[in-house]
Amino acid sequence: MTPLSGFGLGLRAPHYKAILESSPRVDWFEVLSENYMVPGGKPLHMLERVRARHPVVLHGVSLSIGSADPLDREYLRDLKALASRIEPAWISDHLCWTGVGGRNLHDLMPLPYTEEALAHVARRVRQVQDFLGRRILLENVSSYVEYRSSAMSEWEFLAALAAEADCDLLLDVNNIYVSAFNHGFDALEFLAGVPPARVRQIHLAGHENNGDLIVDTHDAAIIDPVWALYAEAVRRFGPVPTMIERDAKIPPLGRLVRELERARAVAAGALRREAA
Repeated sequence: MTPLSGFGLGLRAPHYKAILESSPRVDWFEVLSENYMVPGGKPLHMLERVRARHPVVLHGVSLSIGSADPLDREYLRDLKALASRIEPAWISDHLCWTGVGGRNLHDLMPLPYTEEALAHVARRVRQVQDFLGRRILLENVSSYVEYRSSAMSEWEFLAALAAEADCDLLLDVNNIYVSAFNHGFDALEFLAGVPPARVRQIHLAGHENNGDLIVDTHDAAIIDPVWALYAEAVRRFGPVPTMIERDAKIPPLGRLVRELERARAVAAGALRREAA
């Protein structure tokens, strides 16, 4: 796996011009795979220009690794072609299912955390990794429902899957906070249950608090409790490459870079406290 370090942002079209005309203090960019899985056109041209200056990683939303449908081989071929073209440090997607029976729900649906689901997903992850010729990262999703059939916690499932499939993890700290609030579990227990050697990337984002339910929206600044949870994650997992996602109400690049500076400061402070 290609080495990558530091702090990144999600690459978004409104920022193309500012990225190419300035030198923002961003160490790397995360690219939404599906936006660029095309043979040509302006988005791909802009990505190639950004890639000439910065490392990138690919992050998808359509792998549907947990679905009962067969793996989408056309999707995998297009993803592999994009990876060959831009040479990302790694490829990630979500531990979820996005459709069944050939229908795409356009949402990241959680899995039941059972031995049967574990065996099913691990087998599919190994198939994807064999096809791509590389290890992938899977991200914990935010969730709003639970399954009565679940026999283990989400973090136990993640740890077991990483070991069984020999994949790595993208730890979304905001998603942990959201799901912990929605389901009443301890976010610190989640962190404690994740194997440090498997965590290759961290996500930070904003959300919408509706009082009795939090929705992962990626359209707001990161709140203080999520920053505090991120500090605990850094203390456990070390200086893992970290990025901020913003998908709606996208502010100017400079404002996101300033928020990224806070991530640098929080991580540095957590590492100092851990070393003391």
